[in-house]
Amino acid sequence: MNLSNLKPAEGATKTRKRIGRGSGSGRGGTSTRGHKGQKSRSGYSRKTGFEGGQMPLQRRVPKFGFNPLSRVEYKAINIETLQVLADSQKIEKITPEVLINAGLISRKHLVKILGRGTLSAKLEVEAHAFSKAAEQAISSAGGTAVKL
Repeated sequence: MNLSNLKPAEGATKTRKRIGRGSGSGRGGTSTRGHKGQKSRSGYSRKTGFEGGQMPLQRRVPKFGFNPLSRVEYKAINIETLQVLADSQKIEKITPEVLINAGLISRKHLVKILGRGTLSAKLEVEAHAFSKAAEQAISSAGGTAVKL
């Protein structure tokens, strides 16, 4: 076997329809496009959202709301999660790197620590934001909350 006698497996390839090659071919004349109308012409391409002249959906439905450019979105982590992390990995300092390694956040996330649950471990927690309850819980357990 060599490159000159390689060919695809039986039934793997199909011959394409040869359109517009005379009436004897069975696909001459209108070339499978039907009679007249916009779609039968050469160069036709339907615009996205075009509904045949009917008012398209994106223009029928009213606009509402807006997205503020200054919005900062945080990934919320509760102090009960920090307690579980501290118990399982025997650590005193929790940083975004530790949370990434634990699979709780990804590199692009900003972290906000929230106050659900109880915290008994003395932890030094580094995050981008803290709720008042979380900050109070960390300090009452003897730890420190460091904003990045």
